[in-house]
Amino acid sequence: MSTRRSYVKTGLLAGGASLLGRLGFARPQHSPEQHGSPPAPAPPATPGPSSKAPALLRKRGRLPYTPVVTPNGSTLPWVMRSGVKEFHLVAEPVKREFAPGMLVNAWGYNGQTPGPTIEAVEGDRVRILVTNKLAEHTSIHWHGIFLPAGMDGVGGLNQPQIKPGETYAYEFTLRQHGTHMYHPHADEMVQMAMGMMGFLVIHPKDPERHVDRDFCIFTHMWFVEPGTMTPNTAVMLDFNIFTFNSRAFPGIDPLVCRKGDRVRIRLANVSMTDHPIHIHGHRFWVVETDGGQIPESGWWPETTLNIMPGTTRAVEFVADYPGDWALHCHKNHHVMNAMGHDIPNVIGVDQNEVAKKIAALVPGYMAMGSSGMAEHAEHSKHMAGLPNTLPMMTGTGPFGPIEMGGMFTVVKIREELETYDGDPGWYDYPKGTVAYKVDGPPGEPRKKQQEHHGHEPS
Repeated sequence: MSTRRSYVKTGLLAGGASLLGRLGFARPQHSPEQHGSPPAPAPPATPGPSSKAPALLRKRGRLPYTPVVTPNGSTLPWVMRSGVKEFHLVAEPVKREFAPGMLVNAWGYNGQTPGPTIEAVEGDRVRILVTNKLAEHTSIHWHGIFLPAGMDGVGGLNQPQIKPGETYAYEFTLRQHGTHMYHPHADEMVQMAMGMMGFLVIHPKDPERHVDRDFCIFTHMWFVEPGTMTPNTAVMLDFNIFTFNSRAFPGIDPLVCRKGDRVRIRLANVSMTDHPIHIHGHRFWVVETDGGQIPESGWWPETTLNIMPGTTRAVEFVADYPGDWALHCHKNHHVMNAMGHDIPNVIGVDQNEVAKKIAALVPGYMAMGSSGMAEHAEHSKHMAGLPNTLPMMTGTGPFGPIEMGGMFTVVKIREELETYDGDPGWYDYPKGTVAYKVDGPPGEPRKKQQEHHGHEPS
């Protein structure tokens, strides 16, 4: 951004570089060798002279931190009462739309799953009122938080269970900062599996660096029988729906950034297995665990980070490269929807004759899978008759069906953004930057015109 360049030119003269080295990273250069270098600390991201101030940046002037963004979620409001920040959570059944066309009976807080993100600052005294509107008792554990034992939320051990209709108060002083979460310690197999979880983000009182974008993503997985609405919580591992913030692609919001933004992504997991989260086009630095921030000397680079059950992690990177970049779980089944595993392996099997016989009995029958499962993406309309069920692969991009679903979203980096609100649409690829089809022998390629946007390869 122009303001960042002017800042570097005018404010970081002799000795400035060493100051940046002490505060953070060296600024990455735009070269293949240094692609994804550690993000540099940056001055407050103010808009350039020709752009309007994004809503997020306007808020920063009134807050000592960058407010987090929980895609497809919200941040819990609070009121100040006698020097205590007071929040109110309501545990209750919720209906959650995982993606267009699929509505699920879940449990959560304040009408959503995951529950709203709680944001506070190190040193704050907080009071969280928890009202139980479930049909059974519950409690809340503040995962990774230093607090009195009686506020730790394990029903029967640290407190009486919160019975239906009751409200309990949890009150403690925040003596740390980092990425934490809340979830029940009551009927855990059901309550967490049904979606009861949320982020508790504690910002440092004296931050050493700032970020421009700060995202919170809860990984989770469910088993919902096709045509039904209520998850089966007795399933141990054979899940069929995989979500970011209880949404499956294409129902997941993109992560919208401006080129040059320093981006933090906070990840959490209370599901039954791990989720290796992978980013395309960049590398990130692991800066935080649920135990707290990692000293800068201990940061390490990754493009894939495994989020184990019961953990949180935070990563940071500079959004240097404009485009639409995939962010997804790298377990193959976790980027599919309605994943049924009790199906025969027919890869390489000629089904033509048997398909004719079955089609005579079942009009509209299609034999699939002989050459792989990619055709499911193109024939998802055949599932339209099955209520409340997502196709295995769903969503359409600028070049056709996107053969990913579940734990998949897009990091959308743009050079010019008036606001972070809303989806900027698909990336307009510059001329000569899209892979293209060639005709003729590989040794003598002949370039064909790119179809998208009418651009030709350079």
